[in-house]
Amino acid sequence: AEEIRRLEEAGIIRGYQAIVNEDLVEQNRVTAVIEVRVTPERNGGFNRIANRVSKFPEVDAVYLMSGGYDLMIFITGDDLRSVARFVSEKLSTIDGVLSTSTHFQLKAYKRDRVLMNEEDGDSRLCVCP
Repeated sequence: AEEIRRLEEAGIIRGYQAIVNEDLVEQNRVTAVIEVRVTPERNGGFNRIANRVSKFPEVDAVYLMSGGYDLMIFITGDDLRSVARFVSEKLSTIDGVLSTSTHFQLKAYKRDRVLMNEEDGDSRLCVCP
């Protein structure tokens, strides 16, 4: 308990959360992953845009990525239209955002290392001699 308190006070542990199986919840929410290409700024790189995007209440997570796009954003909305409005009215209007590509989550099989629909019994493939 003392070590946890020390980690919390040092800012190493940033928070706690429940992992919800959304298939079992009545509420129909939409989760989307948005790939964003941005123009890095002199003396700031991607930080200003990433910090600005992080402050929107719809945004669950923002990551700097390697590869074909620069930022990966996870958002939750009430429906497809609310996600589309976020992209067109909030995200795309930020100076330095070059392009976006939105992907909608259809089903979660595993989240934060937790299986969402664990089957009963042994799921290993049968091996025959």
